[in-house]
Order: sequence, then structure tokens, then C-alpha cells
Amino acid sequence: MTSHQNTQTMKPATAAKKLGVYLEATPAEFREGVVTRAELNALQADPPQWLSDLRRDGPHPRPVVAQKLGVSIAGLARGGVTEPLTTEQIEALKQEQPEWLAKERATQADVRKETARIKKRDAERDARQS
Repeated sequence: MTSHQNTQTMKPATAAKKLGVYLEATPAEFREGVVTRAELNALQADPPQWLSDLRRDGPHPRPVVAQKLGVSIAGLARGGVTEPLTTEQIEALKQEQPEWLAKERATQADVRKETARIKKRDAERDARQS
């Protein structure tokens, strides 16, 4: 008996998510095929021009937009941002600093502080119990 490995494949949407790009902006051959684990690794290690351009200029998917603006995905929705944005649009929002963005950034900062406080508390509790 010979053992052979099955090639692990994924849908284009999954690969786009792992690459941090908006699926609809990728080339047709990427959207219409399947992506193997080896192909994904190759794209990550040595991105082709289209991937570099998408990562730099967008349009970016919501998780990337939220990260670049320093807010949560839910915060984007509360601010009315439901469509993918380009890097230029994200920079314009940062310059405009609309009220919703300032509020969501403050909320995100509070969440980070609370997470850090809980982590510190738990670490101290664990240290006392050891």
C-alpha cells in the first residue's frame, strides 16, 4: 500500500479572507477556481502584483478597514460603513474624523484597557495560587 496525501483545497472566499483581500476585487481566475494550501502559501510568501496592489490600495474587506481605522467591525456598521473601502477612502475618513469614528475609537480603546486589566488580574490570581 502506498500512502498519498490528499491536496487540501479551499474556496476562493476562504483564501481571500486568509490573504486579507476583498474577493470581488481579485482576478477572475482566482475567484473561479479553487486554491490549494501550497498555492496559498506561495501567494503569501511571494505575492503577485495584483495581490500587492490590492493589499496596498484596496478595496479592503471590512476586517481590514476596521483594523486600519482602529475600530471594531460592529463599530463600522454603527458608523454606516458597510461597503469595502479603498486606502484613499480610509485615509480621508481619518482626516475628516467624523463623530462616529472618534466615538468608536474611544470605545475600542476602552475595550482594550478592560481586556488588559482582566488579563493582569487573572495573571496575578494565578501567581498567588501557584
